[in-house]
Amino acid sequence: LAGVPPVRAFLSPAFRRRPREEWVRLGEVDLLDIGSPVKVDFVATVKDAWVETRVVRNVWLYREDGERFAVYSGRCTHLGCSYGFDEKEKIFRCPCHNGLFDVGTGAVLGGPPPRALDTLTTKVEDGVLYAMYQDFRLGVPQKVAV
Repeated sequence: LAGVPPVRAFLSPAFRRRPREEWVRLGEVDLLDIGSPVKVDFVATVKDAWVETRVVRNVWLYREDGERFAVYSGRCTHLGCSYGFDEKEKIFRCPCHNGLFDVGTGAVLGGPPPRALDTLTTKVEDGVLYAMYQDFRLGVPQKVAV
């Protein structure tokens, strides 16, 4: 019996379930502004063992034209801070360490962020835009899902 916990701990990664996909409804495509980013907040349920909590998350949606959308995670790739849109300079700005990002591509324009903003997978169904929300590892140059 003493050997069961170590064997279980060793084998548990092989039986771990994949995280379920979480598609977030962002809005009707026809009502989204073109050329101006929009912050969309939503509530997600996070499960840790048997404890469930509800957290507010956000994404930034940028509609370049009528066909293409860029949806960025609302977390800066440096340390995970929330960032905002600077109307005057037309860029995303993270106030914590002055990270600057391009609106159209999410590319780093300045500051310490190690990579561009994390883009999310999108789909359009019945005229409604959805994004698959994911968190990514912070502070590293590669985009790695966690």
